[in-house]
Amino acid sequence: MTADPAWRQALGGIVISLPSVQVQSVVVALDGGNIKAFSISGTQLWNYSARGRISPFVTRSREGTSYLSRTTGILIAVNRSGRELWRRNIGSPLCAKVITGWDGRLFVPTDKKIFCYTASGNLLWTKTFESSFSAPPKLDRSGGIIFSLENNEVYSIDPFGNAVVRVASKKPAVLLSIEQQQILALYADGTMEIIGSMDDWFISAQAETQSSILPNLPAGPSSAVGRGNNAAVTLTNGKVILLSLPERKILWENDSHIREFSGNNGKPETETEMLFDERGIYVLSRDGASGFSHDGKRLWFTFLQNTTAIPAFDEDGMLYSGGRDWILYSYKMEGRSLSQKNDIYGPLPEGSYGTGSPQSIYTRNLPTSEYDIRKKLEQIQNEINAGRVGANEPEWSTFLLTVSSSQQPIQFKINALNLLGKLGSRETIPWLTNIFRRENEPLIKAAAASAIGAIGVDPEGIAIQTFLYSVMPGNLRDEQVLIAISSATGELCRFSGPPLSGTGIKILNLLSESSQPFIVRSNANRELASLK
Repeated sequence: MTADPAWRQALGGIVISLPSVQVQSVVVALDGGNIKAFSISGTQLWNYSARGRISPFVTRSREGTSYLSRTTGILIAVNRSGRELWRRNIGSPLCAKVITGWDGRLFVPTDKKIFCYTASGNLLWTKTFESSFSAPPKLDRSGGIIFSLENNEVYSIDPFGNAVVRVASKKPAVLLSIEQQQILALYADGTMEIIGSMDDWFISAQAETQSSILPNLPAGPSSAVGRGNNAAVTLTNGKVILLSLPERKILWENDSHIREFSGNNGKPETETEMLFDERGIYVLSRDGASGFSHDGKRLWFTFLQNTTAIPAFDEDGMLYSGGRDWILYSYKMEGRSLSQKNDIYGPLPEGSYGTGSPQSIYTRNLPTSEYDIRKKLEQIQNEINAGRVGANEPEWSTFLLTVSSSQQPIQFKINALNLLGKLGSRETIPWLTNIFRRENEPLIKAAAASAIGAIGVDPEGIAIQTFLYSVMPGNLRDEQVLIAISSATGELCRFSGPPLSGTGIKILNLLSESSQPFIVRSNANRELASLK
């Protein structure tokens, strides 16, 4: 079947990447160097120009920030209102999508390199490899990334840059993160291998133990997606299967739209994307899209024409496709919506990295003398500025969190708060907000507010609501704290946009009233002007 579009919008260019959908909006990248955002009803929300050609990869974070790169190797962050936030020179263009971690950090792949940045653009670590990627990075179940290289090496890298590398028996076509920190490697010949675990054991289709044998696939894989103990796989022959990993068997097999598509010289499209959620299993390709129930019934399929990129399917059942005719099409494929747990932004993270509170494993050997604490703060600052945080982050986070809330000299606490802002994990926002609430010392309160602004994200809205209460008449009066609130509010609004900006503008309007000190009014007015 070929569906009729719910709406269509002229783009002024050819779509070059998989559209990125989130919270009832879609972003598309165009060959002219623009990215455009549209609402679920088809209204254009904004248009951003990178002023140069861009790579065919756009990623949106939980806050709605879009990450893209120019072909000259400039990484760019654009907020959910279409305003550029920052840019960094990563040396060469993206070779795959940026992956966003649980706390907002970014895993940025270029040829033979991966960079890890905070959401606000601070470099945390860099990894360089001998070969190019064969299977591009994807988020694993522990919040790190997995990928493979052309030399058959399979990597698992945690959020802090600690890498475990194993050599697969062949070059994987597709990788999938499964239970117990294991990786399912799917090969072009249809064989599979489970690589790695806490005991570093291997199971393959050639294993000696009969109960551990994985079935051979009917054809090679083009994409795969996991949920629980099951893995859904799209095959190069256009079929879709559901594999039970505990039972080591294929539960069902069915035809997708690719199997039935007779265009493209009769050859099925082998570049596909998949989704697997509470609604069902979805297969997307340039040819069209298919939806399946969990038990294998094909719910619907559609063919698409003149497409230049794989379409995207959102949580409201809308399919978005862009073609050579410079038009974005939207199709209503399902009446069901994904009932996932959302807050004021996108889906909640699947887990935590543990950076939001001190970890007991690191509290035993913390320095206690003022001399040692000062030297430790200096060391951390130097390494953060050099982009060499890496595996030290859990220990350093514990140290900084502890110093920021202990009975230490004020300057030590201020320095610790500033460095927490540079480490940039949104998991520390509740901690910083609590310090802001309970501290009576204005310098500490101001430093906590500044650290929140430096992180730039407040997805639960707890910091912005605390700031609002603090600036209400009769509450805070200290000029330095009010200025810090004003600056941090501006940063949060610029980064995260609506819905934070509604409360943020209210805060800035209160701080710009004639009853406020002149220096506070001036700063608030500057922040308001920057949001227009």
